[in-house]
Parts: sequence; C-alpha cells; structure tokens
Amino acid sequence: MKRIGAIIGFGLAMLAGSAQAEGIKRTDVPNFPIASAVIVPAGSDLIFLSGTVPPVIDKEAPKGSTQVYGNTETQTVNVLTRIQETLAAHDLSMGDVIQMTVFLVGDPAKEGMMDFGGMMAGYTKFFGTPEQPNKPARSTVQVASLAGPGMLVEIEVVAAKAK
Repeated sequence: MKRIGAIIGFGLAMLAGSAQAEGIKRTDVPNFPIASAVIVPAGSDLIFLSGTVPPVIDKEAPKGSTQVYGNTETQTVNVLTRIQETLAAHDLSMGDVIQMTVFLVGDPAKEGMMDFGGMMAGYTKFFGTPEQPNKPARSTVQVASLAGPGMLVEIEVVAAKAK
C-alpha cells in the first residue's frame, strides 16, 4: 500500500510539475507596472534584443538637440514601438518581454536629471494595460550619454516564448 501511495504521489508531483512548466510566471510589484520576478520554464525560447534608440522625428531641429528625437516620453514611445515591430518580425509581442533595461540620459530641460516620469508615461502605454497586462522585470538607470547627441532613451529587452 505504501508503494501505491508513493507511485500516486510521484504521479501527482509530475502532473503538478508539468502544469507549472506550461507558462511564464510573473510576480508583480504592487501598485507599479513592473514584475519583481519572472520565471521562465525550461525549454522556452529566449530572444535577446540589442539596445534600441529612438528614430529622428524632426530633421529640421538643431543637430544634436533633443528636439531631433523628442522629449523622454516621445522617445520612449518611439523606442518601444520599434521594439514592438522587431518582436512582431519574430512572431512575438510586447507581452512576451520578460526583462528590460532602460538607459536614460539626464534631460537638459530637467537640470540634467533623468525624466523618469516621462519614461513611465511612455512605458505604461505598452505594459500593464488591459490590452497587454504582462509586465517585465525592469531596471532603469541614468547614463552620461548614448550613441547620438540628443538621444535620451535606449532600451534593451529579453523576450521569452514558452513551448
């Protein structure tokens, strides 16, 4: 009887383990649109996207100025839109993003401080919405500069697709 109980227990554990491995699990930060942890089951595909910078939106703006790319919110939206397009080319969506690193340059209009609020205003259009509730684990840091003068935002992401 003990042996049958052990076999049944083992079978239940295996079922629970396979049910757990079915999908990506996220632990949200309360009242904030990021995850504190993301668990990706073994065998999932991981996709690493290089840092993405904003496109030029005003070719007439003074060269090297932030007006070339827009303010932090505009740059964030445009960078995330580019990321969304790259993911779509690989049959992925923003809901598949599991980790994000945001690099912000200090905004001259904010006395050289990063515009975290502007970044969040753009970010929350893509994550933690009713249409796309999945939230990545995320870090945001201020850096001295990016590849191009006037760029305030660069974002790199890791996406995952459970099999």
